[in-house]
Amino acid sequence: MCGIAAIVSHQTVNQDLYDALTVLQHRGQDAAGIVTCEGGRLHLRKENGLTRDVFTNAQMLKLKGNMGIAHVRYPTAGCTSSAEAQPFYVNSPFGLTLAHNGNLTNTEELKKALFVEDQRHINTDSDSEVLLNAFAHELQSLGKLHLTVDDVFKAVAGVHRRCRGAYAVVIMIAGFGILGFRDPHGIRPIVFGTRQSEQGPEFMLASESVALDVLGFDLVRDIAPGEAVFIEKTGVLHTQQCAEKIDHCPCIFEYVYFARPDSIIDRISVYKARLRMGEKLAQKVLREWPDHDIDVVIPIPDTSRTAALQMANSLGVKYREGFIKNRYIGRTFIMPGQKMREKSVRQKLNAIGLEFEGKNVLLVDDSIVRGTTSAQIIQMARDAGAKKVYFASAAPPVRYPNVYGIDMPAANELIAHDRTEDEVCTAIGADRVIYQDLGDLIDAVGKGNRDIQHFDTSCFSKKYITGDIDDAYLERTEALRNDSAQGSRNSESFIIGMQNGD
Repeated sequence: MCGIAAIVSHQTVNQDLYDALTVLQHRGQDAAGIVTCEGGRLHLRKENGLTRDVFTNAQMLKLKGNMGIAHVRYPTAGCTSSAEAQPFYVNSPFGLTLAHNGNLTNTEELKKALFVEDQRHINTDSDSEVLLNAFAHELQSLGKLHLTVDDVFKAVAGVHRRCRGAYAVVIMIAGFGILGFRDPHGIRPIVFGTRQSEQGPEFMLASESVALDVLGFDLVRDIAPGEAVFIEKTGVLHTQQCAEKIDHCPCIFEYVYFARPDSIIDRISVYKARLRMGEKLAQKVLREWPDHDIDVVIPIPDTSRTAALQMANSLGVKYREGFIKNRYIGRTFIMPGQKMREKSVRQKLNAIGLEFEGKNVLLVDDSIVRGTTSAQIIQMARDAGAKKVYFASAAPPVRYPNVYGIDMPAANELIAHDRTEDEVCTAIGADRVIYQDLGDLIDAVGKGNRDIQHFDTSCFSKKYITGDIDDAYLERTEALRNDSAQGSRNSESFIIGMQNGD
């Protein structure tokens, strides 16, 4: 998962782009980068680390120009080398830089075609560099010395024909303008907004609406699946549908876990979607366990707080904060190696004993992925004196990998893979496990926008909407994502402050 931002302004954009990255930091902590355009010259700074660590005052002063793009990353496939930090740059044609959120599913096929047919060299293992070169080739094949906006849209249409998978993209064309577009399924989010200045309108694109809010931009709307938005450097906006066929199917895990609660994605409030998740969970408890003996509902900070509060209210049970979180430890399910994940859980959370002692506790989390965090938190609750420990997940069992930009582990490392819910309960040491039903999750999220007919639920259902994912593909992905493969990654880049839980 990554975060992207782009701004076309009448003033220097370096500070605004930096601020946007800090707001989007929850989407990636492995690397950060900003590129700006001053006249026809590009100024780029990118490196591994958090936004605050990558950019010094001296480096910020060098990022001159009134338009630019920015990126925060955690890796989805490949390594954490700083060479794969974004934005990526290619000089031909015209000077292009790209920031990408998502994951292509036909990367190897594209890479081969780019080398053999298009004579383009790919220097990293990143699918984002492949995507940039695919766009560059489409633009170059038009044979134009001077670009028009229509040429840009034709190139995007060519990308849609060649590329499969998930991609929300911003591209800056040196001296011309900034482009944003989204794959025909709209799997990954991207929005755009505007603000007024004395010199005229300014525009911003970002992964989440909250980045626009913080910088004083008014949300216009989401970029539609298959649509492209182009803003000339003078501040003139153009939009066009560039895909021959669209099927809006956003990733439901954005609402469960990744997005900030104060964001609105595809006209759905993330906060309200999580409230409804909690209400659905409570209804399931009352339906299947009417004589429950739950004394208190305690969230596992931070993402699950909204669902847990609504669940407690619906059950008529006390809600309490039982864990204090150290915000300088990272997401454990993407940490390399089981030992590091286990160590980090104890560093991340500390139990307030008074809230557990002698009580039957219902712990609520957004999801259960590997189960490492869940098992240790349950044991922490018992150590703090809990009489019984029940565990509720706002999401259904995660049984399959996500191939569209979330670096979930290999299937055999997912605790719910090939296990029943009772077996998961035993494995994590709970007295009872309550999972959200998939239909209830879809209803909880979809109620915010009934125009969306379906969501990407592949990590729960194994239904991959691009239609090109088979067992052989999953096996190749597993080879890249299992613990032994990730063991060579630089573990220091994962020890970061985070907003979310498991």
